[in-house]
Amino acid sequence: MDRVYEIPEEPNMDPISSLEEDVIRGANPRFTFPFGILFSTFLYCGEAASALYMVRIYRKNSETYWMTYTLSFFMFSSIMVQLTLIFVHRDLAKDKPLSLFMHLILLGPIVRCLEAMIKYLTLWKKEGQEEPYVSLTRKKMLISGEEVLIEWEVGHSIRTLAMHRNAYKRMSQIQAFLGSVPQLTYQLYVTLISAEVPLGRAVLMVFSLISVTYGATLCNMLAIQIKYDEYKIRLGPLEVLCITIWRTLEITSRLVILVLFSATLKLKAVPFLLLNFLIILFEPWVKFWRSGAQMPNNIEKNFSRVGTLVVLISITVLYAGINFSCWSALQLKLADRDLVDKGQNWGHMGLHYIVRLVENVIMVLVFKFFGVKVLLNYCHSLIALQLIIAYLISIGFMLLFFQYLHPLRSLFTHNVVDYLHCVCCHQNPRGRVENSEPSCDAEARQSIV
Repeated sequence: MDRVYEIPEEPNMDPISSLEEDVIRGANPRFTFPFGILFSTFLYCGEAASALYMVRIYRKNSETYWMTYTLSFFMFSSIMVQLTLIFVHRDLAKDKPLSLFMHLILLGPIVRCLEAMIKYLTLWKKEGQEEPYVSLTRKKMLISGEEVLIEWEVGHSIRTLAMHRNAYKRMSQIQAFLGSVPQLTYQLYVTLISAEVPLGRAVLMVFSLISVTYGATLCNMLAIQIKYDEYKIRLGPLEVLCITIWRTLEITSRLVILVLFSATLKLKAVPFLLLNFLIILFEPWVKFWRSGAQMPNNIEKNFSRVGTLVVLISITVLYAGINFSCWSALQLKLADRDLVDKGQNWGHMGLHYIVRLVENVIMVLVFKFFGVKVLLNYCHSLIALQLIIAYLISIGFMLLFFQYLHPLRSLFTHNVVDYLHCVCCHQNPRGRVENSEPSCDAEARQSIV
C-alpha cells in the first residue's frame, strides 16, 4: 500500500535546504508501553475510591462537615478531569455518545485508558509494518553545542497514542492541583484536630500526596515543552529525580504550614488564605485588562466567545491552584496568543519564592507563638524550624536544576548565578550584561545537552 506522504530522499529536494539549515533524518519514533496513562488512571481510581470510602465513614459517624468537604473536593476535581479529557480529544465535535456518557458518570479516564491500551496492542501486533498514513515532524536539537534540525516520520497510530499521553498529563495536573491539594490539606487538618489517623484517611492522604507530587513533576516537564516547543527535549533520570525532590519538599512543607496555620487560627485564617488565592487568580486578568488587548480567539475554532471565556477562566483557576501550593514554572499571559510568557523570566520566579518564603515564615511564627498543643510530645519551635529548612532545601534543588540540569540551559541568556549576582551585588549591572554575552555564547557552543 502506498503512503499518503513520502519523505524526499535527495537533500536538495528538501525545502528547508534553501534556508541553509542542516536537516538530519531521525529514526522513526518507537511506541512504548503507556505506563503514564496506567499510573494516572490508577491514581484517579485510588483517590476516588478512598474519598468515597471516607465519605461513607463520615456519614456513618454523623460528621456532616467533614463528609461535605471531602465529597465536594472529589466531585469538583472529577468533573474538571472529565471536561479536560473531552476538550483535549474534542469529543463535542464527534459522534461518540458512549464516551460522553462514561464521562458523565465520571468513568471517562477508565474508558480512555482502555482505548489507549487497545491502540498500543494494535501497534504491537503490527510492529515492523509500514503505516499508510504518516506525517512529518521537525524539531531542533542541540548536538555538540550546535542547533540542528531533525526530521522524522510519525504514523497516525503513534500520533493518536501520543495524544492520549498528552491528555493524561493534563488530566494529572487538574486532578493534582484542583482536587488532591485541597483534599490532602483538608484531611491533614481533620487529622490534626481529631488526633487520630484511621486507615481509610491515611490511604486517601497517601494517594493525594502521590498525585500532587506526580502532577507537580509533570508541570515542570510540560512547562519546558511549552517554552521550547521547537526543540526536541529529553529529560534523564537525574533531572527527573531532582525535579521530584524539589517539588516534594516544596509542596509538603507548604501544605503542612498551611494546615498548622489553619489549625491555630481556625476561621480567622480563612480571609488570609482566600485573599492569597484571589490575588493569584485575578493577577493575569488585571494584566490583561491593563494591556488593552482583545480576547484570544485561537483556542478552539469551534468555540464561541463564551466558550473561550470559560476555557480562560478554567485555565486561570488551575494557574491559581498551582501557584497557591508551588511555583507553576510558567507565567500566564492572556494577552498573548499562546497564553503563556515563553521567556525565562527569572524575576517572576524569584518574586514568587521570596513572597512564599515570607508567607511561610509568618504562618510558622503564628503557629509557634499562638498555636495550641495540637502535636503532643513535639516541640513547636523544632517543627517550625524543620518546615522552613525543608522549604529552603527545595529552593536549593530548584536552583541546582536550573543551573546544571536543565536540558536547554545553554540557551539561557543568563543563568541563575548571573541573576543572583545582579540582584545581590548591584555592581555595574549594565557592564556585566554586556561582558557576559560573549561568554554565554561561548558556553552555548561548548555545552552538550
